[in-house]
Amino acid sequence: MDTAIRRQTLADLLRRSAKRFPRKTAIECGATRWSFAEFDALTDRLAAGLARMGIAKGARVAVLARNSHGFAALRFALARLGAVLVPINFMLKAEEVAYILRHAGAAVLATDSGLAELARSAAALDTRVRQFIWLPSEDPTQPVAGMTGFDELVETRETPPPVDLKGEDLAQIVYTSGTESMPKGAMLTHDAVIWQYASCAVDASIASGDIMLHALPLYHCAQLDVFLGPMIYVGGTSIVTAKPTPENLLPLIAKHRITSFFAPPTVWISLLRSPLFDQVDLSSLRKGYYGASIMPVEVLRELARRLPDVGFWNLYGQTEIAPLATMLGPEDQLRKPGSCGRAVLNVETRVVDDAMRDVQPGEIGEIVHRSPHLMLGYFHDDERTRAAFEGGWFHSGDLATIDDEGFITVVDRKKDMIKTGGENVASREVEEAIYRLPQVSEVAVVGVPHPRWVEAVVAVVVPKPGQALSEDEVLAHCRNALAGFKAPKAVVFTDALPKNPSGKLLKRELRQRYQQRFAEGSA
Repeated sequence: MDTAIRRQTLADLLRRSAKRFPRKTAIECGATRWSFAEFDALTDRLAAGLARMGIAKGARVAVLARNSHGFAALRFALARLGAVLVPINFMLKAEEVAYILRHAGAAVLATDSGLAELARSAAALDTRVRQFIWLPSEDPTQPVAGMTGFDELVETRETPPPVDLKGEDLAQIVYTSGTESMPKGAMLTHDAVIWQYASCAVDASIASGDIMLHALPLYHCAQLDVFLGPMIYVGGTSIVTAKPTPENLLPLIAKHRITSFFAPPTVWISLLRSPLFDQVDLSSLRKGYYGASIMPVEVLRELARRLPDVGFWNLYGQTEIAPLATMLGPEDQLRKPGSCGRAVLNVETRVVDDAMRDVQPGEIGEIVHRSPHLMLGYFHDDERTRAAFEGGWFHSGDLATIDDEGFITVVDRKKDMIKTGGENVASREVEEAIYRLPQVSEVAVVGVPHPRWVEAVVAVVVPKPGQALSEDEVLAHCRNALAGFKAPKAVVFTDALPKNPSGKLLKRELRQRYQQRFAEGSA
């Protein structure tokens, strides 16, 4: 039997949605709007144009670009050719981008006008990149000279070549943030990504009637594969923007009558603090999603109070699991505050000790998974692949507790656990205590080297605008709320916390920033 008869790959999803919802808006970005039928036809033409460039099955094509309709089309066009998408964080330096290009063996790099200089600088650093593709942006821009333009590629009337494509074929290599060492390339197949889409649709209630705003970077697997991909899968409408600021997001929600929106806690906090929050019409919003980092419980309560008609989902996972692993739904947000929920449809999750035994309720262990969502392994890195799958489960590196109902609460990353004076301190516990101070907008707690304590607990606090707060007030509050060894040794005030484009706090940067200050024992 012809295997194409039973085939289910990313190449097929858009085509099937176009048959089901031909006239419905699929993608809108800036002044560009495509129905599903238009999106499908354009993706075919783009795939044919890419094939003329020599891009074929197995070729690794890197993308260094901000969110746009062009990014979305390229994602599905590469899938139709069996080529491998390699999305790259556009906040990286040229040397860091070049490392990924070399490691992935990419010979083609897609970029946009705003990032073209970075793309060329990185490609020149001993990489295999010989061809560039220019992608359009949310705002009008001119094609970059010397790059093959998006419009040029889609001008063809040819059809893409037939490809012997299977679900187990590699769809993408997504590089981790590299917080502990050099970035690792997680290899994800079409099967893995689509199994994950199904889990998203079922457990995160992503539906064809949704109008979703996509504002976090598409190079990140959360926005790309927990939200944009599943929306194409089910036939929902996607509004794409590259500007995740309150001044842009809040008016867009009102203008497009957005029903669904995902953001990390830092972005939700920025929306709550914006003067626009109470000025624009947010009445269409019904589904709110957060992830990428832990939502402070006090912020969650404020969201519930100020957006009473919105149900919230906490989605937790890792790049290596495509990336959704567990979910806490609206019905449990305030019943299980701070929890990341239970395993989603196609995932099996445990919390285990070092001997791979399930921990008892309340005990701390490591989160491990089994799932068809999971990666094949790390690209060209057998040693770290073996370590990640030791014992027949994928090791997340996250420490957590599990209660008698199976709800998991992340305590900390293994690397973020602070060892001070012979005791272990979870940074999250200290952060939650500080968030209970009404003057606090954001806080991050880190451990910095200390000659007496080994590590000192340091709180970095962003006060709310116009609010006064002293170090003594924070310390007194923590000593009342926490055991003495958990209370910070020092409090630092700042205007903003360092974050990556996905809104994740960069604690490594904070450690580096403050370790010299406290190295002589001033904390």
